Amino acid sequence: MDQGDEKPAKMKRPQQVYTLVVEVGRKAGDGLPDKATGAALMIYASGVDEAEAVRETVAILKEADLAPLDVSGYGTLDERLKAGDEIDAEERGLMDRALAENSVIVAQMTPFFD
Repeated sequence: MDQGDEKPAKMKRPQQVYTLVVEVGRKAGDGLPDKATGAALMIYASGVDEAEAVRETVAILKEADLAPLDVSGYGTLDERLKAGDEIDAEERGLMDRALAENSVIVAQMTPFFD
């Protein structure tokens, strides 16, 4: 085998937790209150970058019969702290859990009503 054929070992990028806010519309079986027109979900999602966290989040929400319309990213814990956000122990605990479980955690759901 020629030395030039060997692929360099891929560096595994560490997972980080991203804070996302996802707006969802209505869909049959979505579990939102009857008169709600949609909802906003505060989510902590792990990923090697924000794009991966968003992709995973959207896929999971679709599996849960929700209809994601828009996703806004607010960065990692470090980015949020540098921006001056105050993050309490409960929020940090949910972020730690998302990282440990490599998961998407819905921390809060706020339904919209007209």
